Amino acid sequence: MGDCLFCKIARGEIPSKKVYEDSEFFAFHDINPVAPVHFMLIPKLHVASLLEADASHAALLGKMLLLAPKLAKEQGLVNGFRTFINTGRGGGQEVMHLHIHIIGGGHIPPMVRRG
Repeated sequence: MGDCLFCKIARGEIPSKKVYEDSEFFAFHDINPVAPVHFMLIPKLHVASLLEADASHAALLGKMLLLAPKLAKEQGLVNGFRTFINTGRGGGQEVMHLHIHIIGGGHIPPMVRRG
C-alpha cells in the first residue's frame, strides 16, 4: 500500500530507529513507548490486520512469532516480555498494517485488572 505509514517506514521513506530488517520483516522502536523497551515487528507484505490474515499468511505469522523472542532477547529482555497485537479499530489498532508490539523492562502492569 503506497500510503501506509508502516509500509513507508519499512521502505525507508520515513525515518525510524531500526531494530531489525530482513527480506520479509522490519522491526523498529515505537515513537511513544509505554515501557523501557517497546518496538514493533511488522511484515513487509502489507496485511492490514489479523482480520485480513488467512491461510496463505500462516508461514509469515509463524515466522513473526518465532522472530519476536529472538529480537526481544537482543534488546535485553532476557527475563520476559509482553507481546500484543491490536486488531481492527475496535481492538485499538491505530495503524492498519499488521504489527506485533514487543514491550518489556521495568514494571509492566497486568493487561486486565482482576477482581
